Amino acid sequence: MEKGVLLCVDDEIIVLTALKDQLRRAFGSDFHIDVAESAEEALELLDELAQEGHKLLVIVSDWLMPGMKGDEFLIKAHERFPTVVKIMLSGQAETAAVDRARREAGLHHFLAKPWNAEALVQSIMQGLSARKD
Repeated sequence: MEKGVLLCVDDEIIVLTALKDQLRRAFGSDFHIDVAESAEEALELLDELAQEGHKLLVIVSDWLMPGMKGDEFLIKAHERFPTVVKIMLSGQAETAAVDRARREAGLHHFLAKPWNAEALVQSIMQGLSARKD
């Protein structure tokens, strides 16, 4: 059976490494964990993964990134992949951006940096159990 994909998006490689390590510890090999260093790269990767037949399950995205901000990215991702669980993880997100992501992207949860790994895993599990597809 094909593993589902968890995608982490952040412009800081150290954050991506930490997220990937925490998710691997929590989920083992249950999921394929992928990373992207920008919203643009993430949109391309999502399209590639979908074309290859992978099941896209969760996006964990930063808000403050060069180019496209996280709320805009999540809205674009939601338009293409509405059933994907979307989580924003940021230390500098504007309240209006988080609200916009909730309204227009179906944002499941917002977590502030520095994040608690257990809270992130719990948010992912809750999102997966509430998925409608």
